[in-house]
Amino acid sequence: MGLKSKLHQFKEKNRDKKWLPAFSAIHTFLFLPNETTHGGTHIKAADDLKRTMNTVIMAMLPCLIFGMFNAGYQHHLALGEIQAVTQGFFSPEFWTMDNFMVGFWKILPLVIVSYGVGLGIEFIFAIIKGHEVEEGYLVTGMLVPLIVPIDIPLWMLAVAVVFGVVIGKEVFGGTGMNILNPALTIRAFLFFAYPTWMSGDKVWVHGAKERANQIAAGKNLDAISGETILGSLAQNSKEMVDSATDIWNAFYGFIPGSVGETSAILILLGGLFLVFTKIGSWRIMLSSVLGAIAMGLIFNSLVDAGIVGESSKFYGLMSTTWWHHLLIGGFAFGIVFMATDPVTASQTNKGKWIYGFLVGFISIMIRVFNPAYPEGVMLAILLMNVFAPTIDHYVVRGNVKKRMKRLKVKTA
Repeated sequence: MGLKSKLHQFKEKNRDKKWLPAFSAIHTFLFLPNETTHGGTHIKAADDLKRTMNTVIMAMLPCLIFGMFNAGYQHHLALGEIQAVTQGFFSPEFWTMDNFMVGFWKILPLVIVSYGVGLGIEFIFAIIKGHEVEEGYLVTGMLVPLIVPIDIPLWMLAVAVVFGVVIGKEVFGGTGMNILNPALTIRAFLFFAYPTWMSGDKVWVHGAKERANQIAAGKNLDAISGETILGSLAQNSKEMVDSATDIWNAFYGFIPGSVGETSAILILLGGLFLVFTKIGSWRIMLSSVLGAIAMGLIFNSLVDAGIVGESSKFYGLMSTTWWHHLLIGGFAFGIVFMATDPVTASQTNKGKWIYGFLVGFISIMIRVFNPAYPEGVMLAILLMNVFAPTIDHYVVRGNVKKRMKRLKVKTA
């Protein structure tokens, strides 16, 4: 008798136990469920929720590994211990074990806390409600470490994960029932509850905030600057953009930022992988980019026409070329991995075009008009999560009206 059969028999003998959902979660994670359907099926497929979630995680793994290298690189670069990269994506100054180990030991605890606390909450709710543990948090647990600053305190992350899973997901009924993206709910909680740890120029490089506190306490130390491109543009400063962090660095990801959001090229490859596996919606991705381009061109035209001058506090981001907006900040990561969430996004094809376009359009609008927090993709996606059911409703009603008109014509 195989291991799978023995575990299945053990599960059947303890069917009435309160802890069974916890055991079932481990069992179904290791094996396919023995019972896959209760009735006849019309479509046969080899994928299930677990495989879908694991495919998304595979698309994010390159961003995670790159983030570990980049965390160490930014730390050593800020201390002046290494030189800036000079040979593109495969620069030997970047892909070193020293850089990786710094990032690994800083990011690994974020991953552990995210999964440990999040899955713990999922297990508790499953045991209380008496249902199977759902695999939906597998992706959320990986997203959370990739969208937070490197030095976020672990207890803050744990509190935010509890809030995001309970308020953003479980109160709605669990996986498949939530109206807000859980990972973005967690990030929004962190931003509004602990803003000093989620914004500014001292949270994106490991050690920068600690060094700033030591200097404030009177210690004779050199400060570490961790300003991002968006932060520089929001302050109408062009020095950083024109020198150390040029457009290729932004494309490759050799810039400060959230752990997994910096490398546009790896995010692009991950997006193509999700489209190829038919898990991510290409309609949402493409329409989001078109929406961002439209808003960027509007702002560029206002600057070119002289309506917005250099004296305006919005000039730095308004004058940023539309294609540059696509590469900086968390726009690309949010569009590929969070705007395409099949639960919280629009479900109809036409609705996906509308939903995605508005996500991109509003993202750049918030980015420009909110210089205190020059990143709009999080708020834009959460806003459109709320309106996604309404968009689908009117799309469906429109289709019904068209069919009714055809029916009247045929019966006339």
